[in-house]
Amino acid sequence: MASQTGGKALPSVFVEVRKRIFWAPLRRFVRLTIALLLSFGAALAPMSEAIAADSRIKAAIIVDANTNNVLYSSSADVLRSPASLTKIMTLYVLFAYMRAGKLTPITELKVTAHAAAQPPTKLGLKPGSTIKVQDAIMSLVTKSANDAAAVIAENIGGTEANFGRIMTQTARNLGMKNTTFRNASGLPNDEQLTTARDMAILAMHIMRDYPEYYSVFETKYFTYKGNRFRNHNRLLFGYRGTNGVKTGYTRASGFNLTASVKRDDKHLVGVVLGGRTGAQRDAALRALLDQHWSKATSGKPKATNFIASLLGPATPPPPSRKPVFALASATPSPSPSPSAVMPVPAIEQGDASGPGDSVRTSHSPNRPAPRGASPSRFVGNYHVQVGAFTSESDAQNRLGMVRQRAPKLLNGHLPFTASFTKGSTEWYRARFAGFSKTDAQSTCDALKRMSLECIAMAAE
Repeated sequence: MASQTGGKALPSVFVEVRKRIFWAPLRRFVRLTIALLLSFGAALAPMSEAIAADSRIKAAIIVDANTNNVLYSSSADVLRSPASLTKIMTLYVLFAYMRAGKLTPITELKVTAHAAAQPPTKLGLKPGSTIKVQDAIMSLVTKSANDAAAVIAENIGGTEANFGRIMTQTARNLGMKNTTFRNASGLPNDEQLTTARDMAILAMHIMRDYPEYYSVFETKYFTYKGNRFRNHNRLLFGYRGTNGVKTGYTRASGFNLTASVKRDDKHLVGVVLGGRTGAQRDAALRALLDQHWSKATSGKPKATNFIASLLGPATPPPPSRKPVFALASATPSPSPSPSAVMPVPAIEQGDASGPGDSVRTSHSPNRPAPRGASPSRFVGNYHVQVGAFTSESDAQNRLGMVRQRAPKLLNGHLPFTASFTKGSTEWYRARFAGFSKTDAQSTCDALKRMSLECIAMAAE
């Protein structure tokens, strides 16, 4: 076959050579362009992911819990409704009273008509009935029960309004300078406001200040009077390394989530506020966490000076207050003074005004009870572990069996399960909390004499 050029036919071999000379550079150019576009797209993927995450929520912050550095923030100081993230502070206050021996896990809290009248979600508590502290804790962690939150508030503060003042003062002491609480549940109140930054501060504090109790936030299921409740925090069920902390929702707030995630020796804390739906909220936080694992620092967290203001400007420390415990009856009575606040970590304020700054706060996890408080065998940051199982129900059954066998040893010590992953298998530790080191060891020795295997260990 030949080609006609100037009236003369060219051999086909020359035609093929001419085609190759013309098309080869064009093909190379096309291949190079495609490769560049692909690499450019890959480089933009994390940025696109962050943009996608931001479009689903109103505010967010990601903190490296090992270095206390802010890795990402978006509208982190914009005031928003906390919804049920409020219950993290409710439990923080409660843990302080337990640490000081003013309450134990088996203390019976009285239910008032006010508490019973709280709108759902709720346990359905009846006026005049009681609920144990340990059940109230678990109901807040899993079902986010509003009636149980009000019960805690009234039994500690006398009234829920007064408990809100205690919560707000505690927030100030922790460095949460933009947060105000008016109730213990997070039910709608125009004056109850927080920020993503402040919620990150609270999450860091409750983990560091009360390690003996924090593990309850890993609880996936809770059974109360025959009803089984599933934790609303779906990251516990599908995002590897999640160990807490809390979800929240009202129409005013949108869908909120504070989460703590540990992987190997990296630890991130994330907060997202104002999600359009629960699924979008969860997806947004997962995307932000995924984006920042590569920036997280390996190693042990800083033991001191770990929270001051999370990149916020310094503010004068609150006036020092003598720790006063005002545990009140839930029956109608004069409210304790608004200054009746429990001991909380002292704030070491400092300037934190640039990228990479960290949060700074001195804290004393083993702060003693106030003068005059009775010593309690329920105080301490040691656990007694009585088994580890691949089924959470097996771990809970173990707790029930051991407590039934040794009620005098374990009554008053909070039972809980804590999950961990080994290989591809999820395990559940069965533990009792609230021991001193000496008490944990002596309790374990006593259990072993009853042929009940156990181990005494410090809270992680």
